[in-house]
Order: sequence, then structure tokens, then C-alpha cells
Amino acid sequence: MNVSSTRRRSTGALLGASVLGLSAFVSVPAHAAPAHAAPAHASGAAADCGVLAPGASATAEAAVSAACSQIGVWYSWGGGHGATPGATYGYYDGSDPDSLHDDERMGFDCSGLMRYAYWRATGKDLLNGTADDQFHSSHAAARFTASQGTAPLLPGDLMFWGSGHIHHVAMYLGGGQMVEAYESGTHIRVTSVRTGGDYAGAVRINGSGTPIPPPADGGSVFETWGTGVRTHSTPSTRSSVVDTFAGPTQVSVQCQEHAETVTAEGYTNDIWSRLSDGSWLTNIYIKGPASLPGVPDCAGGSAPPPSGGSTAWQTWGTGVRTHSEPNVNAAVVDYFAQPTTVNVVCQAHAQEVTAEGYTNDAWARLTDGSWVTVIYLKGPAWLPGVATC
Repeated sequence: MNVSSTRRRSTGALLGASVLGLSAFVSVPAHAAPAHAAPAHASGAAADCGVLAPGASATAEAAVSAACSQIGVWYSWGGGHGATPGATYGYYDGSDPDSLHDDERMGFDCSGLMRYAYWRATGKDLLNGTADDQFHSSHAAARFTASQGTAPLLPGDLMFWGSGHIHHVAMYLGGGQMVEAYESGTHIRVTSVRTGGDYAGAVRINGSGTPIPPPADGGSVFETWGTGVRTHSTPSTRSSVVDTFAGPTQVSVQCQEHAETVTAEGYTNDIWSRLSDGSWLTNIYIKGPASLPGVPDCAGGSAPPPSGGSTAWQTWGTGVRTHSEPNVNAAVVDYFAQPTTVNVVCQAHAQEVTAEGYTNDAWARLTDGSWVTVIYLKGPAWLPGVATC
């Protein structure tokens, strides 16, 4: 798919679209691709990724395990820097043609992967920031110079590259191997360590806490937002309350389905998620699009599409208009006074629109035949999983 434009600030400063509104992507990660040629790929198999030497702490070993669990996931520039550590859609860096599709790929950049690994290992967001931020982290237990090579390193230590400003980070595994999110167009992988060029040294992270295990029940981990969020015995707000989340909480989602339509916090959605304890939660309070990606329909199959072979997406903003053609000068068909769940049939490149600080030529056709610019749909510039019209 040739995406000719991306949703980004006209000033060139990257923004992350938060799940329930647009918020500034405060710490823009430096491009993770080192300036030298890509190394030979040692192996992409998860079986080759793990603790390959003794001596590391339990926390460091847990961080290695977490990083290795992402082998094969896309590198995505800006990925992994959402409100909660984990894979996110990236951004197109206009200076790097290889990143053209990063806003369609859910994954990590180099520092996003390290952030996720130590969050999983400790339950704490110790490494939120760029590779340069991580190199200067206050959580360093030990630092090693480039001239020391790999001799003093243990699995879980972070290796850095950059002269003056750090632009790349990877995790040492032992045995001369490391795991990294290298550059756009590649996947997270295991490679041989590189201590030449602008290798700057390594840092051992001093972290402790309660590890966050992957879901053992086959579910997918998501995070709720808001306070006083209730789960129910059936997918209905009128059914008995099973649990109440005082604040944002990690939940394991088993499946989702269409049920009672709920309007809350300015959003309307009829999709509910079944959690690992059997209770139900409206997707309004789960960070993500209206229909959670990768989560199956409770009746079986893939994510539940609305009727007509369409996919549910959420608009944002107020006064959003749909048109009879993919053109802002075409007749207005509908008007959304507030964020609304819409069913998208397909998408196409058409008139380029600049609005709210974004520019995009992608338009989505809704089930009523009208069109809305993708700028006003929560998601990347080109909607993943939506067919071309």
C-alpha cells in the first residue's frame, strides 16, 4: 500500500494520538537506526533469544525474557512510547523513506523496546524516554565505557551508540549477542554485538519490583482508563457489578462482542470485552479503538465487524462532517456533534485535507455511503485492516 501522506503536525513535531483524545507526544525518540551499515542477521528465531550467560539479576533476566517475547514484531519509529509501555503505531519520519509505513505498523523503536522490557520486569516505568534519556538514566547501577568492550557485561545490560547524542540502544544477552529494534523496515531480532564505530558504552539498570507476567490465559493485555470503572456479569450496564477499578488497570481480554450500546464520557460504543474472570467491560473504558485489534469475537472468528463487512472506528473532535464524496466541497451527509463510533467499509486516497494541524489524503467510506477524512478517525493515517475502495 502506497501511503502518500501521513497524519502529523504541520510543524513537523510528532504527536501521539491518545486513545481517548489527542495529546502531545512529549518525548520524541531519536531515530534508532545507527549510521553504519546493518549487521548480518544472526537469527530471528525466538528460540535464539534469551539469557546466554550467567550472573545477571532476576530483574535483568526478566527484562531479557520480555524483550525476547517481541522477536519478529515490527520496528516502528516512535513505537512503544504510549501512555503505557507496549507496542504502538509509529510515525513517518520525513527524512527516512524506509519509515513510510511505520504509521501502519504496530511495534517498537529501540528505546520503546527497552522501556517495555524493564516495565515488564519491574512493574515500573523506569525507562520512559529516548535512547539518550536511557543512557543518562538515574536508574543506572553501573556504567561501562566503550573501551571495556563486552567483558564486564551481563545479560540485561543496555548497550548504546552515538557520539555526543545517543541514537540507538540494544540489550545484551551474553555470548556476544544482543536483541534490538534496529531500524524501519526490519523486525525485532537477535544480532551479534557491535562495539566498533560510535559504540558509546553500556548501562546496567538498577530495578526491582513485581514483574508483570504475560497473560497465562491466552488473552490479550489492555489497560483501562478513568476511575471507578465497573465490570459486569453480562455485557450490560444493568447487570450485577463484578469488580470496580479505582484507576487505570491492566486487564486480560479474552474476546469481544456487540451487545448493549453504551454512551459514557462523550463516547458511544456497543462492543464489550469479556475478561479472564468472566466479567464484561464496555470497550469505551479500554484504551484502543472501538473494536480491539487482534481480539476475537466471542462467538468465534476474528474481531467482530459490524454488519455489512465494515469495521468500527471512533471519531474524535466536535462538529465532524461526512460528505457525499471524498471531498470537503461535496454535500454534507451527516454531522457528529461529539465523538461517535462509525462503521468503515473501505478507504481510498482522494482530496488532501489539512485540519487540526494534520494533513492526510485518506478518506474512509462509511456504511451509509458517506465519506469522512481519516484525520478525524482515531488511528494511523491509513487504517489497518480496512480494504481499499
